[in-house]
Amino acid sequence: MINITSELAKQLVAEQFPEWSALQVRRVKKGGHDNRTFRLGETMSLRLPSHQAYAAAIEKEAKWLPYLAPRLDMAITTPIAKGEPSAIYPLPWSVNNWLEGEALSVAPVDMPQFAVDLAQFLTQLQSLDAEDGPSAGAHSFYRGGDFAVYRQETEEAIQQLADVVDTDRCQQILANALATKWTKTPVWVHGDIASGNLLVKNRQLVAVIDFGTSAVGDPACDLVMAWTFFDQKKQRDF
Repeated sequence: MINITSELAKQLVAEQFPEWSALQVRRVKKGGHDNRTFRLGETMSLRLPSHQAYAAAIEKEAKWLPYLAPRLDMAITTPIAKGEPSAIYPLPWSVNNWLEGEALSVAPVDMPQFAVDLAQFLTQLQSLDAEDGPSAGAHSFYRGGDFAVYRQETEEAIQQLADVVDTDRCQQILANALATKWTKTPVWVHGDIASGNLLVKNRQLVAVIDFGTSAVGDPACDLVMAWTFFDQKKQRDF
């Protein structure tokens, strides 16, 4: 991982976008793991990958988010400029619009309305023309792709958890997943529908961020919130 600090972010702005060098750079409290996020002035944000493995997302977002944004009713990240690798930071990075709101992971929400709004966002995203979009692959960590990529890793995890989980049941679930294939036309997927990437304001979903693992493929991965958030056993007291 690269040690990314506010000072480094400020130096990059001054080096490549001197017209914004007088603006304040502030680290975002919940700034992400794969990327580090900073606020630039009042209307912009900076997104810096923490590792080479996440750098491809910058190029992808620069190309495809301007296509997706005007076609979605929900606000999403929109690139303003793309920074280049330099002597002080070896990866591409981006300047984006600033979206108001708090991450769902730390903000209360009107649960029934949130469920409807998220479903409508995903339905609309999947309805967009995806013919020329980026097929699921390494750039999306195979989200939206064939689950078989993770077969060995999943089998190893099941064995390592033999004293914790019902391994026979887990093996059956794995077998069912491997036998299930998306046979319809590939669609746009976000790839990381998680509470940290959904912004809430006044208890309402107002924006979706981080399309780094977006792709065109099987939309099943975008249903992960069903068990990581909506599952009654995992819900917080809203």
